[in-house]
Amino acid sequence: MSVDIEAGVAELFKAAFRGYPTGVAVITAPGPDGPVGLTASSVASVSLTPPALSFSVMDSPSARVLASADSLVVHLLAAAHAGLAQDFARPGGARFTAEQGWTTLPTGEPMLLGAQAALRCVPLHRVPVGASTVVVAAVTGVVAGPAGGRLIYHERRFILDS
Repeated sequence: MSVDIEAGVAELFKAAFRGYPTGVAVITAPGPDGPVGLTASSVASVSLTPPALSFSVMDSPSARVLASADSLVVHLLAAAHAGLAQDFARPGGARFTAEQGWTTLPTGEPMLLGAQAALRCVPLHRVPVGASTVVVAAVTGVVAGPAGGRLIYHERRFILDS
């Protein structure tokens, strides 16, 4: 299906969402060459019964592994995780270091100790949309962590909000 987009709409769309504050998450999964992860600001709750969430990822090597994973963990981040969010947002950033506080769940997914919440998920639907994939996933487990202020993404930067 092809959709004609009025000239300039894509830039206006990006500008609109840059001004829309969102929470920040790091999504991780085991990969064939080790764990993968990326920072996402597109996580949303979808359903309470069954518990489900959604997120979208743009095309990248890590995103391809996440979008096709059998299971993954969505980490809702606190203000203390701004540096980690930045690391996972850029190519070549530090990932899965001992200093960041990672462990591995018995099911194989990497989990960040100290995240406000770590939600283990199993994908239900994968919907390609342009160069992105929207993933809808059932939440099969939740590890609640300490409250630690909010980490917000707004105007292309991370903002700490207590």
